[in-house]
Formats: sequence, structure tokens, C-alpha cells
Amino acid sequence: MSYVLAKSRNDDILDAGECGGAVTSILKYLLDEGIVEGVLALSPHDDIYDAMPVYITDSKDLLKTAGSYHCAPTMVGDLVQKYLSDKKIAITVKPCDMRAIEELVMRHRIDKDNIYFIGLNCGGTVSPVSGREMIDLFYEANPDDVVSEEIDKGKFIIKLANGSEEAVKIHDLEKEGYGRRGNCQRCDVKIPRKANIACGNWGAEDGWTFIEINDEKGQELIDGAKNAGILEIKSPGDAAVEARAKVEKIMINMAKKNQQASYPLVSEMDEWNRCIGCYACRDICPVCGCFENCELNKSYFNDEATVPPSPIAFHGVRLSHMSFSCVDCGQCDDVCPMDIPVSLIFDKLQKKYYERTGYVAGVSDEVKPPLYSPEKTEL
Repeated sequence: MSYVLAKSRNDDILDAGECGGAVTSILKYLLDEGIVEGVLALSPHDDIYDAMPVYITDSKDLLKTAGSYHCAPTMVGDLVQKYLSDKKIAITVKPCDMRAIEELVMRHRIDKDNIYFIGLNCGGTVSPVSGREMIDLFYEANPDDVVSEEIDKGKFIIKLANGSEEAVKIHDLEKEGYGRRGNCQRCDVKIPRKANIACGNWGAEDGWTFIEINDEKGQELIDGAKNAGILEIKSPGDAAVEARAKVEKIMINMAKKNQQASYPLVSEMDEWNRCIGCYACRDICPVCGCFENCELNKSYFNDEATVPPSPIAFHGVRLSHMSFSCVDCGQCDDVCPMDIPVSLIFDKLQKKYYERTGYVAGVSDEVKPPLYSPEKTEL
């Protein structure tokens, strides 16, 4: 592991990018040099609240992906395995994206050798609908006037079309039920160290991106972009490295406190009795994907006398298959039509699994989870 500060040498990228535009520059280098066939990143559609994954093959289109989109709690691992598994690509990944991809690699659904992983440090994401409402209530601004947003120094910061900025403390927003999504508040993996590089503004000087280089492939990536003349780099000082580590530690400690506050809710079983068996949580999960042979599709689960199906049976099967692989991305919560906090019980069991085995989904270095290893007889 090593660190560099980086910024783009391309003026257009500097203007459009966030904290130096290093990520966009690296993606441009990979495309222009023909190292990858395409790039999977996020791009806003109508506004900053509806950013969605886009597949780019021409580096001229990368500018529309520049910047940060905290109101886009999307996942990309399942897109890669379904549509891009045979291509040489680069993708930008949050920690939960990278964790899900690691789990898919274990299942032989993604070949890591075909992919460059550009990690993005993440303090959390905000629901698009909640984000609009939050800005309307807590900021002196029209949500439609917001051109960019950022989470920095414990605040959710918005920039308006007139160039002005407004900021509110994340703690104050979340105390009122807004701010980051619930799973993001309890997430204790903030830097995607399984990615080739991890980028962000923590510890960075103004106008620069702080990059953690995690492996040889990441080092080759930085050296190549520098030699191509699109990236300027320098070494961060000790104070910058310490500042970044301090921010990470603070955010992890906040997550631990939020875990303790949220987990008791799981005991309220009335939450689960609202389940209507729509299977949306299963279908959206970035790791759970054996739909053709899913146990829940077997005939013995089609009980015509019980409509909707028993939530205990449905969630019990999913928990037994997937709880040890849950990356707490919160996608299941987002799509549940009955507002059941599905990810809460999955994450609780994942933490218990960690206590027994030391295994963290998508983070630990084991080739397989202990349940699928020779150690399972000892558990």
C-alpha cells in the first residue's frame, strides 16, 4: 500500500471534476490507450438526484460522469456479471460495490483480471426522493437549483447554479430522519481497499485527489496515467496521511454507534409480517443471483393455502443462503414496497457470523466463506 496526491492535466476535466479530477483522468487514460473496451460509471440523467450507471466507450463522454453523486445509491456488480463479463473494462466502485464484486468473484461470476477497479471512498449515500425533500426542508434552496453536492467534514454540502454553497451537518439531518440511508449510517467499511486504487478528498489538498494504491495493478495504473501526461502526482505529507486516517476512524466509530442503536429493531417481528412475497429484495440483491435454480421457485414453496407466502419461510431461506455474504448495500430496503428494514436483520446475522468466524463479506482474504471451506466441520 502506498499513497499519492493526483490531479488532472486536462483543463476540461479539472473544471468538471471533483477534487482534482483524477478519477476521470485515469478513466480517460484507460480508454484512450485502448487498455479497456469501456468504462462503467455514474452519470446524471435529468438532475443530480437520478444518476445512473452508463457504459462509455468514447472518452469524450467521460465528462458527464465527472463529480460525486451521493444521491445515487446504485450497485454495479450485478450489471457486470450479467452484461459485461466478457469485456475488458474499468469501473468506479463504492466500498459496498467492491464487496459485492468480491463475493461474485468467489462464485466465479466475475473475472477480476478483466477489470480495473477505481475505488471511491464513501461516507454514505442519500435516497434520491429523500434528498430532494431534505434540501427543500433544511436548505435555503430549490432542489432544482442544485448543480452538485458533496459530503465533507461532517456536512452535506450543496452547490447552486449561482455559484453559492449551503451546508448542514450530517448529524443534524439524520437526527431528523434525513441524511444518509440507514445502511450507510451503520456501514463500517469506508475505503474500498480491494479495489486497485481508492480515491477521495479525505486528507487531500484543495484541488487534489488523495489516492491509496492497493496493489501492483493500481501502481501500473497511476504510473501509466502519469507517463501519458494526463495526470500530475506528488507525495502527500505525513499530516495529510494522518488526517485521512483520522477521518476514516471517526466515520467507523460513528458507524459502530449507529449499529448499536439500530440492531434492537430486528426483534420487532411485526415488521416481517408485512411481507407480501414480491421477491423484490431477492431480485435486487447484487450477490444473490441463482434465479434459475432458486430454492424459492421450487414447487414446495408454492403453498396455495397461504397467500402471501409465509415471511418466515421466504426470509428464512434467503437468510440461510445469503446472510454471511451480505454487504449491507441497502438495496433490499430501497425496493421493499412494505418498508421492511430487510438489510437490518441480514447485517445483524453477518456481524454474528463475523464473531464466530472472523469473516467479513467482500473484505476478508479467504477464497471462500468459512461455511464453504473445510473449516465448516469445526463451526
